[in-house]
Formats: sequence, structure tokens, C-alpha cells
Amino acid sequence: MTSKLVTGDGRTHISSSLMRESLVDRRVVAKTDSEREFSILPDVTLVSLGGHSIFDRGKGALLPIADELALARRQHKMVVGVGGGTRVRHTISIALDLGLPTGGVAQLVGAMEEANAVFLNALLAKHGSIVMQREHFWELPLYLESGMMPIVISVPPYHFWEPPPEDGPMPTHGSDFGLFIHAEVLGMQKIIFVKDEDGLYTKDPKKHADAKQIKKTTLAKLLADMPEELILDRQLFAAWRTARHVKKVQIVNGLKQGELTRALAGEDVGTVIEKEMTHA
Repeated sequence: MTSKLVTGDGRTHISSSLMRESLVDRRVVAKTDSEREFSILPDVTLVSLGGHSIFDRGKGALLPIADELALARRQHKMVVGVGGGTRVRHTISIALDLGLPTGGVAQLVGAMEEANAVFLNALLAKHGSIVMQREHFWELPLYLESGMMPIVISVPPYHFWEPPPEDGPMPTHGSDFGLFIHAEVLGMQKIIFVKDEDGLYTKDPKKHADAKQIKKTTLAKLLADMPEELILDRQLFAAWRTARHVKKVQIVNGLKQGELTRALAGEDVGTVIEKEMTHA
């Protein structure tokens, strides 16, 4: 099939619906909307290990989780994401004192998380883990099909192009949001966040004795009555409204041995949030 060339304005165009259009025009963007978006890795689950909630607790929390991952990889295709924890908080504190721009802060945070990725890889190397370097997304299918378990960092690789936040210099695109975007771009349908609580609560259970656990809900219900204190990045839920691939977000307690394994097997442990409520 030959392409039709269009001239007449001093330029030569290939005839298409986007010819002579601005790609930031809202009307043009609306015309490109489609339900036929291809899912790259729909059968892969992204497992997020919290930096502050898991790594900072040392071997008592991390080693049992590493054992669960080593066993689970035999039955499940997974990509494991890691947060940076206290190391990230310390780095941000110094960066803000120095007056670094938001993008510079985001760049440093990613570097700190890479240390935890290396730590986890050292524990799981004999089970086939491998650290994926930033921006090497297209190597993931190769790793997975080779039987490896990729380990990625949480903060998106925006480098110095981190969008400026509305209030203050802190990057709004944090670890949880970064892994959500990672899963969405690659067409994954499920993310499991491994934290140090039983899931999402109406209030922070560490501060409020009357906090109630939200065991199962939908994104719409959560957005309609969002808790003031959240265990996940608020930006994640805002982005999920227009996401196409991620169908389920689950939060489990990594300090309870076996809970991650049950979540990978499809059990509704911890908190389960669905994009749309499924009907039996």
C-alpha cells in the first residue's frame, strides 16, 4: 500500500488523521482515544516492597519476604519493585536544604532506591533475580521469558523533568505512583503493595485506635470518600481514573508470613481495590 503525499503549504505531508495537527490539541487527543490498546505483559504481577515498611526493618522483615518470593516465582511471573525508605528521606532532606530543584531531588531519590534493589538481588540471585537498570523496560520480556525475576526501582525515571508540584518542592510522583505507572505502561493488570499494615484504613492505625480497615472496595467508592491519611501515594488514585490496564491494587502485610503468597494465589487478603466492581 502506498502512502498519499499532500503538499501545498510549503511542506510535504503523509496523509493521516494527524496531518497538520498539534499533538497537544485536546480535540486531536480525543480523536485518538481507543479501547484497542495492546497489553504488553498482561500475565505479569508487579510486587512492591516498601522501603520504610520492609527494608528499614532489616532481616527480620526482609528475609521471610525474600523466601516467599523465591518460592512464588516458580508459579507466578513477577516484577519486584523496591522503595528506598529512610535513605530516601535523608537524601530529600539534604537536597531541600541545598535548594535543589524538584527534578534534581527526583533524580537523587532513584539513585538511593537502586541500593535496595542491589540488596534484594544479593538475597535472590541464586533464585534467578536480576536488577533492571533504569529505562531498560524493553529488556523485561527477555528476563521473564528466560525465567528470571526482575527487580526495579520505584521512582519513575523522569530525571530532571519531574513535573513541578502544586505545593512545595517535594516530588509528587513517589514510589507507589512510580510502580503503578510502570505496571500500567507495560499492560499489567495487578499490583501487590507489601507494607507493614494489614491494608488501607479509614485513618492511620499507628496514630488512631479507632481506625477501621477497608478490606474490599472500588476506585470509585474510594475517590468519593478518600481517607485523609493514606498508605499509598495519593497521586496513584488520581492517575488510576484514566488508566486502561491495571484492574486491581492489593495491599498486604509483609510482616505476616504467607500473606504475599496468598495474594499472589488470588486470595482477597489485606485490602483489595478494584478498578470496577466485578460481578459473580
